Order: sequence, then C-alpha cells, then structure tokens
Amino acid sequence: MTGIATPIAMAMLLAISPAWSAPAAIEVEALFTDAAVLQIDGERKMLKAGQSYRGVTLVAAHSGTATLAVDGQTLELGLSRRVGARYETPEAQVVSIPRDAMMQYQTNASINGRSMQVLVDTGANVVALNSTHALALGVDYTAGAPAQVETASGNASAWVVTLKSVDVGGIRVDNVQATVVEGDFPSTILLGMTYLRHVKMEETGGVLSLSRTW
Repeated sequence: MTGIATPIAMAMLLAISPAWSAPAAIEVEALFTDAAVLQIDGERKMLKAGQSYRGVTLVAAHSGTATLAVDGQTLELGLSRRVGARYETPEAQVVSIPRDAMMQYQTNASINGRSMQVLVDTGANVVALNSTHALALGVDYTAGAPAQVETASGNASAWVVTLKSVDVGGIRVDNVQATVVEGDFPSTILLGMTYLRHVKMEETGGVLSLSRTW
C-alpha cells in the first residue's frame, strides 16, 4: 500500500470536496457588530467576522456596512445593498461643500426627514444639537440618556439620543447617535463623527468633498 491516491480515489475526493463558484447575487439583510445576515443566491445565512459561506467571507461588519471578500475582491456593502455576478464597483455619491467666509464648512442636511443647517465638525465625537433643534425635529430628547457637557458658558444638561436618519446630499446614514444640549448651544447643528465616520472626506482648494460608494 502506498500513499499515492488511485484515479478512483482521486475522483471520489473531487466528488466530495465542495467547490463553490462565485455567487450570482449577494444582499446584506441585517448588520451587527462583527456579524451580518446575508442573502447569497437567495439563501439567507448569518456570518460572523472571519466566517465564510459559498465563497463569501465576512471580513468585518458594524452598524453601517459589511466588508466581504468574494472571488478575490473586497466589497463594502450597506444594508439592503445588492451586488450581482459582475461585482462592479458602485458609482460614488459625492457632496461638495465650499468653505464660507468664516472658514467653516456649512451645508443643509435632512435630519429625520426635515431640512436643517449643519456645520461639519470633525472634532465633535457625535452629532450635536440644541434643545430647540430637537423640538423642531420632533425628537423627545428627555427620553434619552442624561449626560453633562461642557460649553463656553459652563456645564450644561444634555441627553444622548438616536436620530432616525441624517442625509447630506443623498448620503444617508440611519440610526445616528446624537447629543441634545439644553439651551442655545450649539447654535448650528454640529455634524460630528457619528455621521462622518461613514463617509470619506477630502479637502481641496477650500472645498470639502464627502463621498460614499454604497
């Protein structure tokens, strides 16, 4: 007896070894931290980061996107984003915001479906708004988690809430954490990192570009 497989044994090995071809369609149905529910060629499967199924590997996942490795390519998909067999890179959505006379980047955003002026602030950890803004948006902020923040006038009462959606020029992020400060600070809603972390930012010649490819 030798360790060399016979042609018949080789054929049996090939028959029982799964050889997944690239799936024809993938859709992200639900997102969690380090896990995602995917629909792969019509079959629903939950994968944790590092797990694979039918040629699809979940590299990473969070509340906004899932990063997949498929057929030698890396794909970043948002919720309910579907890709087909060709895996074409989606066209990027780009929003350009010119710098104003105050050297700031201000624009309009749709928050919970209502248009509001916002100031892009990479130094703010979360989207921040005052209590008047919250009332205009129909946000019952006192139902949120109480907190304290430091303002130019001293400490102020605040509440941590979740905004249903923040949309800047068509780049929409759902379930955005925000802080509502009691009083008039900030005078303009601060578009902080709980939104900005979902987009790519580039500044060229006094114009800030926000982009996303899902």
